[in-house]
Amino acid sequence: MRTCRVGLVGAGGVAQRHARVLTGFEDVELLGVTDVAPDAAGALAGTYGGRVFRDVDELLAAGPDAVYVCVPPFAHGPVEEAVVAAGVPMFVEKPVALDLETAERVAALVQQRGLLTGVGHHWRYLHVVEEARRLLAGRPVRMVNGAWLDKVPPVAWWARRDRSGGPVVEQAAHVLDLVRLLAGEAAEVTAYGDGSPPPVDGADIDSVTAATLRFGSGAVGTLAASCVLGWKHRAGLEILADGLALWLAEDGLTVRDGDGERHLPADPDGARVAVDRAFVDAVCGLGDDVRVPYAEALLTHRLALAVAESARTGRPVALPTGPASRLTAPVADAGVSVDA
Repeated sequence: MRTCRVGLVGAGGVAQRHARVLTGFEDVELLGVTDVAPDAAGALAGTYGGRVFRDVDELLAAGPDAVYVCVPPFAHGPVEEAVVAAGVPMFVEKPVALDLETAERVAALVQQRGLLTGVGHHWRYLHVVEEARRLLAGRPVRMVNGAWLDKVPPVAWWARRDRSGGPVVEQAAHVLDLVRLLAGEAAEVTAYGDGSPPPVDGADIDSVTAATLRFGSGAVGTLAASCVLGWKHRAGLEILADGLALWLAEDGLTVRDGDGERHLPADPDGARVAVDRAFVDAVCGLGDDVRVPYAEALLTHRLALAVAESARTGRPVALPTGPASRLTAPVADAGVSVDA
């Protein structure tokens, strides 16, 4: 059995989660970790093994089989560029960047190199998502209503727009990823924020955001995001098709059709394990079930940034459609545009 030697960039909460999962696999060795906070890196290595590296270059010089990039939104870019240049398979936690330019630059480098990548949209590995896709087969989606109504997470950078991108980019991206998977690509979004930050020191993000979405298929949708509560109130997606209503969340799927209503529980912890297992198997040549490579995550990031941009400007934002949206055209031709 081949051992996959994994290096971690970042030692925060999400990196600790991946370290816990990865070290639970018999065929994975945690090579080590690097973080701008050496004490945090030392704590993670002390718990899960491996050594502490001074920086990304030193980690890459140790010859990892794969690198997990688990950094805050504002820190993406240089790390991924170094990993891609080294030709090492790369797993990136969402959101993949703070802005669109960085994500598209990394995506272009990944495409040019033909590099194996994965992104942490673990909701795609919920078995109830596959059940929702089965139920929707042959039924065009008419409407989607997404929501992420939550609190401000306890990290200093989160409430600052220039560090996190705001709730839509940092949190609701999970919901928007399912919107794309189940309803197709959005052609235009219009959004509004309240212009009032949550009661947190230094905050400048919108407390609430409401958006409408128009899809290339003709379907319509909404998204509501909020960070003013003291608890996670609701996070998920309502989907309406002819004769069918679904509510899909991390903890389960509720189905309502002509036969009545039924609920299928989900296993979110299992999905978090499955996303790592699929990536490691792909690195080792044992499987091909990476459901969100970097190019796919770029499309979700583009949609989230379009919502954020519309909320900032109060104007509709059009999204690219067709093959160019998947980065088969030059990067300069991609992006979002604000309608006049």
